[in-house]
Formats: sequence, structure tokens, C-alpha cells
Amino acid sequence: MPQRARTAPEHRPPPLRWSTVNYAFLGAGVAALAVGFVLLAGGSIVAAPLLLALGYVVLIPLGIIR
Repeated sequence: MPQRARTAPEHRPPPLRWSTVNYAFLGAGVAALAVGFVLLAGGSIVAAPLLLALGYVVLIPLGIIR
């Protein structure tokens, strides 16, 4: 009688816990992106890239991780 291969137990990461702080960071990130794109369309070469970088690099990842 052949032996069955043992399978390793599944390792699942813990679920993300969403709180008001997460939604606040995500909302601020989306708002920074929206304002940044509007300023970019208007010709701003200083404020627009700063807001876009702030949204993409700081606020949205904080909203996901925190």
C-alpha cells in the first residue's frame, strides 16, 4: 500500500485590521493625488510632484500598513 505524501500546513498571514486611521491615511493619500494631478495639469512644476510623491510614497503605504 503506497504512502501518501504529507503536505505542509498552510501558512496564512494575519488579516489586515482596518481602522479609522487607515481610512484617514488612504483618504489623505487619494486627496493628495487628486490635488497633485490637478496642479500638474495646471502647470505647477514644484507643488504637483511633491504632492504626488507624498501620496504615492508616504500616505497610501501608511494607510495600507498601519
